[in-house]
Amino acid sequence: MIRAVIFDVGETLTRDDRYWATWADWLDIPRHTVSALVGAVVARGQDNADALRLVRPGIDIPAEYAAREAAGRGEQLDDSDLYDDVRPALAALRALDVRVVIAGNQTTRAGELLRSLDLPADVVATSGEWGVAKPQPEFFQRAVEAGQAAPGETLYVGDHPANDVMPAAAAGLRTAHLRRGPWGHLWADDPDVAATADWRIDSLTELAALIRP
Repeated sequence: MIRAVIFDVGETLTRDDRYWATWADWLDIPRHTVSALVGAVVARGQDNADALRLVRPGIDIPAEYAAREAAGRGEQLDDSDLYDDVRPALAALRALDVRVVIAGNQTTRAGELLRSLDLPADVVATSGEWGVAKPQPEFFQRAVEAGQAAPGETLYVGDHPANDVMPAAAAGLRTAHLRRGPWGHLWADDPDVAATADWRIDSLTELAALIRP
């Protein structure tokens, strides 16, 4: 029985359009160039930050984050960044008395912005706040603690095989791979993903029916 569901953030709950557009504008390069490079690193199985390193070799990403904030061009997040199924799906899970946790690889500022959206979730946390990031086992340990359920009673939902499905399964959690965003679409039919994920879904609204007792 699933007692807690933990959600990734980027391209699971939120669209990354604004995120990459603001980086392109900040670095003064065409948005299409950044999008294309994101696609390239996805295909290579690299981290999405590698797209920025291709644009600006040697870039100090934390320093650039700080510079953007100081210039008033920092991270932004509002309801328009959410996928349409997010609020209904989270609300449906809470109606089943399932504990809902949002936990992804984001900055401390992103955590503040997510909490300001007043989503139907019991806990909202980020790697920046915890000081540990996916795919490290310690991240999933913190996530399970936030869910207040045993690993086998906890479901982690995400789009990224290497950051979400594989390490969550290795930590003993149940997993759902979401066909959404570049990673979700590209790796949806990968044999290892198919063999590892307990469920493969196209919408978050599928979850309540899948885990209903």
